[in-house]
Amino acid sequence: MAKGIRLHVWAEYALFSRPEMKVERVSYDVITPSAARGVIEAIHWKPAIRWRINRIHVLNEIRFTSLRRNEVASKIPRANVAKAMKAGRGALAQFIEEDRQQRAATILRDVAYVIEASFDIVDPQDHPGKHLDQFNRRARAGNCFHRPYLGTREFPCHFALIEPDEELPTSFYTKESSRDLGWMLHDIDFVADEKGGVIASHNDQRFRAEPRFFRATLKHGVIDVPALTPEEVVA
Repeated sequence: MAKGIRLHVWAEYALFSRPEMKVERVSYDVITPSAARGVIEAIHWKPAIRWRINRIHVLNEIRFTSLRRNEVASKIPRANVAKAMKAGRGALAQFIEEDRQQRAATILRDVAYVIEASFDIVDPQDHPGKHLDQFNRRARAGNCFHRPYLGTREFPCHFALIEPDEELPTSFYTKESSRDLGWMLHDIDFVADEKGGVIASHNDQRFRAEPRFFRATLKHGVIDVPALTPEEVVA
């Protein structure tokens, strides 16, 4: 049974932050696979399934604009949070007026994509058709666990399910054979590591978070996303 879906997403602005830019935020040219996965999971996600982004269709011309935003300059130290959790109390308040600073950002404007995705079943006893029906039903009705966004929560997006017999919207880059978009963040992988900080609660196994990148190429308006495996992507 097919487990693939196609979702049309669009928004006035988007910001897919490049990790190599330390202070001023600069967006990638297009949506990253991890951001696309976040949009899908906002509509339907369960521990029994794992979404995989297969293709990204870039519908609109890639355009940037700049703006200045007010951001909180610091965050609450992790050690303070751990101490408060252990003690059951603690001062974790953060006052925006005392810790605010203005930063520039280079963001995308007037974006639209079609995300092609599928999912794997983690629990072999589960039935994939159930999750596919749930996703399609929720997407058709416009239901979601939280409002999906493109990169950061300040830029929420609209979405619409593309039915199997429905044609895809035309891309601005349909006639362009190839465009190199450079190295792009694929997703965060979790690698078993005894010194890692992420713990799987069911067996106390520790993991470390490891970002993985791939070389994104836009061919006739479509990016083929490789699988998140060491053979396809680099850490």
